[in-house]
This record gives sequence, structure tokens and C-alpha cells, in this order.
Amino acid sequence: MTRTSYPSDLTDEQWAIIAPLIPQALPGGRPRSLDMRNIVNAILYVNRTGCAWRLLPKCFGNYTGVYHYFRTFRDDGTWRHVHDKLREQVRRKSGKKPTPSVAILDSQSVKTDAPSKTIATATTRARKPLGASVF
Repeated sequence: MTRTSYPSDLTDEQWAIIAPLIPQALPGGRPRSLDMRNIVNAILYVNRTGCAWRLLPKCFGNYTGVYHYFRTFRDDGTWRHVHDKLREQVRRKSGKKPTPSVAILDSQSVKTDAPSKTIATATTRARKPLGASVF
């Protein structure tokens, strides 16, 4: 069965990079009946479109199989491994060390539990209690 092509699908070149990073089927088990490239394309489709797993187009196969591999790869660290390897390749191509040596935190995005009274009083105006007379 031929499948519809989607903008989220991997190109042959992209798949050649990612394919070796996808774990092989476990030894002793039954062989995989699903095409791993199709599974990855289906996961990328859900990621790109934001659709529910149950709404995956039928050309990707049964959504339960796709979700099973998504969950398995999430739990066993496959996605993190793929991300790390791709990041290293991009950094090497740009002439940098494979792993970053510096991290920057934006202090405005760090949450704190201490209330800031000066900001609250300066930006919040007094309101009349509910049921108060307008006169």
C-alpha cells in the first residue's frame, strides 16, 4: 500500500542519519511487523500537527502501534539519545565542540516563591468589594 506523503515526513537523507539510532528489535522476540520509518514519520506527524493519536491518518497504520513505540522510545531514552547525537553532529559541522560548555539562564524566567510587594502595589489598583455601592 502506498502512503500519502506529508511535509513532516523524513527525507531519505534524514532517515539515513536517524535509522542507526533507532533500537533494533529485542532478541528472542518476534520480528517487528511495522516499518520503523513509517512509525517515526507518524510520530513526527502528531508532533507537527498536534492531532490526537486516534486521529492519525490510516496510512500510518494502527495508532496504538505508533503510540506504543513513541512511549517506549520516550521511556527508554531513545529520543534523548537521538537528540544528543543530532546536536553533536550539528555542532561539529559548525566547528564547535560536540557538547556545549556554557549554559545561560535568563533570570527573568526563574520562578520564586517570594512575593514582590513593591511590584504588586505599584501595578495593582484598589478595587471596590463586590456588592459595594457605586454612590
